[in-house]
Amino acid sequence: MLEKFLPRTEFDSYEDFKANYKVTIPENFNFGWDIVDGWAKEKPENRALVWCDDNGEERVFTFADMSRLSNKAANYFKTLGIHKGSVVMMILRRRYEYWICASALIKLGAIIIPGTLQLTTHDLVYRANAASIEMFIALDDDFVVTQIQNTLPEAPTVKNIMLANGHREGWLNLHDGMDAQSDVLERPTGDEATHNHDIMQIYFTSGTTGMPKMVTHNYLHPLGHIVTAKYWQCVQENKLHMSVSDSGWAKFGWGKIYGQWIAGATVFCYDMKKFIPTNLLQKIQDYKLTTFCAPPTMYRFMLQEDVAAYDLSSVQRWCTAGEPLNPEVVRKWKEFTGYTIAEGFGQTEGTVLAANFPWFEPKAGSMGKPSPIYDLQLINSEGNIAEDGEEGEITICNLDKEYPVGLFVGYYKSKELTDEAIGSGKYNLKDVAWRDPDGYLWFVGRHDDVIKCSGYRIGPFEVESALITHPAVVECAITAAPDPIRGQVVKATVVLAKGYTPSDELTKELQNHVKTNTAPYKYPRIIEYVDELPKTLGGKIKRAQIRKADAESAGK
Repeated sequence: MLEKFLPRTEFDSYEDFKANYKVTIPENFNFGWDIVDGWAKEKPENRALVWCDDNGEERVFTFADMSRLSNKAANYFKTLGIHKGSVVMMILRRRYEYWICASALIKLGAIIIPGTLQLTTHDLVYRANAASIEMFIALDDDFVVTQIQNTLPEAPTVKNIMLANGHREGWLNLHDGMDAQSDVLERPTGDEATHNHDIMQIYFTSGTTGMPKMVTHNYLHPLGHIVTAKYWQCVQENKLHMSVSDSGWAKFGWGKIYGQWIAGATVFCYDMKKFIPTNLLQKIQDYKLTTFCAPPTMYRFMLQEDVAAYDLSSVQRWCTAGEPLNPEVVRKWKEFTGYTIAEGFGQTEGTVLAANFPWFEPKAGSMGKPSPIYDLQLINSEGNIAEDGEEGEITICNLDKEYPVGLFVGYYKSKELTDEAIGSGKYNLKDVAWRDPDGYLWFVGRHDDVIKCSGYRIGPFEVESALITHPAVVECAITAAPDPIRGQVVKATVVLAKGYTPSDELTKELQNHVKTNTAPYKYPRIIEYVDELPKTLGGKIKRAQIRKADAESAGK
């Protein structure tokens, strides 16, 4: 399958990969027709999805199954008036129906919006009206059902609400509707056919100010994830790959559908309602996964358990993304598995932008080197390309020469925001990093997260990495706290490991630990102990929320 899209699939070195990786752009590429149905024709018995949940239920779907079921779902959606350009939001956690519905909607040319279970009525009303949503597809969950029902009076564009599982009054049922439909579906032609630059998917993404923006991806977006899946996660055809993610956020697209299915991998999904480290370790062992990706937080909490008690030897590639992974965690994980966790970096607006690719040994704490499909540069405060060792903002350049496959194409219904973001021919991520002499990139922090204390610039990640080497610390967030003399001081918000309790003695010990593991001026003058850190739905630490609370407290 990959040969259809890549003139070359094998490379001798990272330099060869960077210089010669190219994607052949097909005419009118459609993931549903060309990948799901493509594999169903080429290798119908290859497994597309292995799914299980906390209740002991398990389902296995071949590509032939996915082709057939997505055709039935598409035929059902057509009876409800869904067509090219219709906007559908799916709130399905990790239900297997997500893959069926997504494939069906893409075949029809409808626009997909993934949603998370935590969205409230306020959130849904805004999304429904901003994007003109016509249908909600949800799992049978009391909270989700209530929020959607409360949304309807204020969302006039919504015509149908549907449950993927379960039955409730006033709701359609996906399986009942599919059962009555044919599994034959002809690829649309004419005005109903999809084209490469049509909108395929929208992600709502929150910034530090304003309402969430609508990140828009076209039909070429899945092809950008070939690098994500094949060359960073190193997935293998018909072998189990697991990325831990909810269908409501972009990491799902990174790790559980697009690049993985293009490469022919079998997606493994554990539909867990709550993350319990021992349960996840047990699934990795029992299903003998081949490749695995999870946020840094999950590695940290798994390391609080007896990792050595589980047989993880089947896994040939461990990856992480979402937040920088502290070197101490990388070191400990390698002790148990023999493998260095390969970090990747990116955001909702694109595919993997930089990663530790297989041609070079990962450096613990580094996000690796740039992906070949992006002209990624670090731009310093003078607007020039940063020298080695110099901090700069991560920027994708030369968009006006050759627009990268996989990168977002703008913000839905907002020419102003689109022009501001990419109209100059560059896309500045507002993330700060530096490059070492070997070409590895090192994350410093969001532009707003960098701490300025007594004339020093302090990146939160380097302090977090020093602090987490202490056995008392499971995870932590480093932020700037207001200070009347220094302006800002370093603050650590800390989650303690089992067996440790907050005390003045422990605070002093942690401060001294940082002083001896990094430059002494970086030590946290304030340490606050918490049960958990505030995080986005994608698992990233909400440092801005901590800063805001501290600023409000200081102002009282």
